[in-house]
Amino acid sequence: MKYLDEFSNPELAHNLLERIRATTTRRWAIMEVCGGQTHSIIRHGIDQLLPDQIEMIHGPGCPVCVTPLEIIDKALEIAARPNVIFCSFGDMLRVPGSSEDLFRVKSKGGDVRVVYSPLDALTIARENPDRQVVFFGIGFETTAPANAMTVYQAQRLGIENFSLLVSHVLVPPAIAAIMESPDCRVQGFLAAGHVCSVMGTAEYPPLAEKYRVPMVVTGFEPLDILEGIRRAVMQLEQGRHEVENAYPRAVPAQGNPAAKAMLEDVFEVTDRGWRGIGVIPRSGWRLSERYRDYDAEHRFSVTDVHTDESSICRSGEVLQGLIKPTDCAAFGTKCTPRNPLGATMVSSEGACAAYYLYRRLDQPAEVAHA
Repeated sequence: MKYLDEFSNPELAHNLLERIRATTTRRWAIMEVCGGQTHSIIRHGIDQLLPDQIEMIHGPGCPVCVTPLEIIDKALEIAARPNVIFCSFGDMLRVPGSSEDLFRVKSKGGDVRVVYSPLDALTIARENPDRQVVFFGIGFETTAPANAMTVYQAQRLGIENFSLLVSHVLVPPAIAAIMESPDCRVQGFLAAGHVCSVMGTAEYPPLAEKYRVPMVVTGFEPLDILEGIRRAVMQLEQGRHEVENAYPRAVPAQGNPAAKAMLEDVFEVTDRGWRGIGVIPRSGWRLSERYRDYDAEHRFSVTDVHTDESSICRSGEVLQGLIKPTDCAAFGTKCTPRNPLGATMVSSEGACAAYYLYRRLDQPAEVAHA
């Protein structure tokens, strides 16, 4: 409760907003990379309290949202098999594949189970030695260590009926892809604090220097985000492009050495598809050769899956920061949390879900881009 109270103080928030206003002399576009930060910004109305010259652009940092359709369809194919127990975090069950989602597979008789840790799936595998147990391992660098540890434990304990369907993605290559897009308007970044708590900050200075953009590592409470914005604006106004850590209570510069060692052992870097964006070179992880036997894609031979994206969903443009959710004609009408067309309306970190949940339903496009 201490940090919840301290980092939501209205008086301190007002003071930070005044400092941002006093600093801002030009128009600036800043991207918050993480979907958790997006929800905090929309929930607390931070984007509406900022000076008119500052635009917050919502980035692709929602792990559910960027999981490619091909992987979702592979999950559906595996989960429908009669001898499989398919385990996943709950937010993946309603993510639409080409024709259905995991809830629909479950309603048809598939053994789909919600777990709260990948180690829960490993326990299920030990309790059901005659069945194949698959855990859906998605996410950024934040969730990857726990999934890596689970595979490590499965091999160490000799649990052969467990496998991992892997769709892990990495933040730094995504930032590079955003900056190299011809439509990019981003001038500064709020980097995700939880990712940096694992990986540290060493990967970011080369990006800041190459693309000449400030990057401020920050957290998720209102004051965290406002302080991150203040520092980013200060750098932009002064013509600087540096990496600053505004989240030192959670992010050491070196990250978590034990977690990074586990990741290096279990995973290897690979090209990875991002839903709505496409393939970004060397932007993801797959299981290394030493643990390849635990790769569900290879175990179940789901390498040739046809996918079919919605023709009216514009979630890919939302994920790239090219449009706001309300710029999509399907938003709030044909696409709602109960009947989503894209993952950005399903995920608890999706930008479309944030706009719908916090009633940003009729914001006109010209205001969204003001």
